[in-house]
Amino acid sequence: MILDKYLKIKKHLFPKNFFYRHSKLVAPDLIGCYLTKKNNDKNQIKGIIVETEAYSQEEAACHGYHKITQSNKSLFGKPGTFYIYRSYGIHHCLNIVTDRENFASGVLIRSVFISKENEKLASGPGLVTKTFGIDISFNSLEVLDNDSLWISQRDLTIKRKDLIQTTRIGISKAKNIKWRWYLKDSRSISKRVKGDRAPKFKKSFIF
Repeated sequence: MILDKYLKIKKHLFPKNFFYRHSKLVAPDLIGCYLTKKNNDKNQIKGIIVETEAYSQEEAACHGYHKITQSNKSLFGKPGTFYIYRSYGIHHCLNIVTDRENFASGVLIRSVFISKENEKLASGPGLVTKTFGIDISFNSLEVLDNDSLWISQRDLTIKRKDLIQTTRIGISKAKNIKWRWYLKDSRSISKRVKGDRAPKFKKSFIF
């Protein structure tokens, strides 16, 4: 898959139809973008998205593969909204709805790097929502149009060679589809592919 043309995103603003694309196109484009949660007027938490996974209705690992239900209906909603579910009844997972309405397509935010914090603090879907305090109450909120939880455009230059593309994690169906991406230079990845070593730690390291 050629990612270069999809990685040239405006520095501050998302293109109008950014989320109205297949999840496998949106997922790598979200690498390097900022996830921000505002707790109150004086406190917020902000990090850089460094790992994502794509899911879509045409493959069996997607929650909407069979049909729309009460629990997954948000995934069939408006592109650019949050779809949040509880995994194994234990932790919540944060997803962004993509593509088009009435079609299940979304991007799972797997890992986020938070400056000046433990590099593994949010290196996994459950750790992301735990660290940011995200639960089902944020379900269906518009990503770009609320003042409590949002995603903003990256100010980093990311090229195809900066990303690792691999299969998804923790699924039993459609396991061979390579719809997971992560930033190679980040130490905050949930699981690296075999042979890909984490970069050495440096005090000036930003990921």
